[in-house]
Amino acid sequence: MKEFAYHRPARVREALTLVAGDDGARYLGGGTNLVDLMKDGVEAPTRLVDVRHLPLGGVREAPDGGLVIGATTSNSDAAAHPGVRARYPALSQAVLAGASGQLRNMATVGGNLLQRTRCAYFADPSQPCNKRAPGSGCSALLGEHHNHAVLGWSEHCVATHPSDMAVALTAYDAVVHYETPDGSGEIPLPEFYPPVGGTPRRETVLPPGALITAVGLPSSAALPRARYRKIRERASYAFANVSVAAALDVCEGRVAGVRIALGGLASRPWRARIAEAVLRDGPATTGSFRAAADAELSAARPLRDNAYKVTLARNLIEAVLTELADRTE
Repeated sequence: MKEFAYHRPARVREALTLVAGDDGARYLGGGTNLVDLMKDGVEAPTRLVDVRHLPLGGVREAPDGGLVIGATTSNSDAAAHPGVRARYPALSQAVLAGASGQLRNMATVGGNLLQRTRCAYFADPSQPCNKRAPGSGCSALLGEHHNHAVLGWSEHCVATHPSDMAVALTAYDAVVHYETPDGSGEIPLPEFYPPVGGTPRRETVLPPGALITAVGLPSSAALPRARYRKIRERASYAFANVSVAAALDVCEGRVAGVRIALGGLASRPWRARIAEAVLRDGPATTGSFRAAADAELSAARPLRDNAYKVTLARNLIEAVLTELADRTE
């Protein structure tokens, strides 16, 4: 057991001050990821700043007609909110697919976005891992990697991003709101996670010491039909082999609007911009959906044991879009 300081600030400014300039400080939300990593010996913070009691919870209407979800809102409350379920159903479905009810009740929206991108090698301090020890190597590259990345990976890391919520938020063009000692800022969710490149330890573009305060959902993203579908090896396993968050608007048999994000394929939620461009203003047919999926996945680079993910992703994209098109018509 390693000793650490624990603080429970009452104000955002106090929390920022406690973390500022302290490389060993971590914000603590529900602790469903951080505490596990502490038990494994992967994380060893010297100071925990508990933000659960800050006034950052709840879901409220945004001036543009969208929604703002507070960072300390539990995953369960976010998924159950009537506005989320009615206007952003793929987000509600993604959260419900993400973990057990007990975990959803503890986990926070802000904490979910900041959970570590990881695999079994990351969680084992005896194994080389560039995310834990930069320059030590990636054990998964030639090791066990059947559920690892096929898009956007580098030789430094092939782990996939674990969050279901972040995939849906990426499809909806959500915006992350944050505070720093120097003021507030915003980052669009599709830009929140950088490419893995040569620095896999850098998992977000948040400024050092920044505290996520809310996530905004624009009204323009609320298309009439949306779906989140997740394929995993067993229901008791949280991580997706492949997942799809999609929203579709069909008018007179043609695609009037479309949003697609993929999970389980890369180190970050993968916004399928190529597929969207192929589909936009085109026919809403199964053949078009498959062609769009093929175009998006043409950049895939499967590892030795995970080529199945490309086929699985293609079929899942086609199936979800076909379902949405049928419902829209």
